[in-house]
Amino acid sequence: MDRPETTGYEDGNALAGPLDELFTADVTVASGRCTGCGHTALVAELGVYARAPGMVARCPSCDTVILRFVRTPDGAWLDLRGTVYMRVPMSPT
Repeated sequence: MDRPETTGYEDGNALAGPLDELFTADVTVASGRCTGCGHTALVAELGVYARAPGMVARCPSCDTVILRFVRTPDGAWLDLRGTVYMRVPMSPT
């Protein structure tokens, strides 16, 4: 599917700092599967829209919203409804 040319978003690496507060692993190297089209991509490959109260990350294949992240003074909200799963690579124990 051809994706229309868009502006105003960054790549998924924009989530590295905010998500670093929640996770000990580098989440940008995690992969997830889109609920919309089934495409699997790294978090770093998502299209992130950050010009709002929170951040919205979209599938690079079909533009489905994969995740939403909002940081408030006393908490963080992470919505992964657009993700079938998220796989975080881990070192062997």
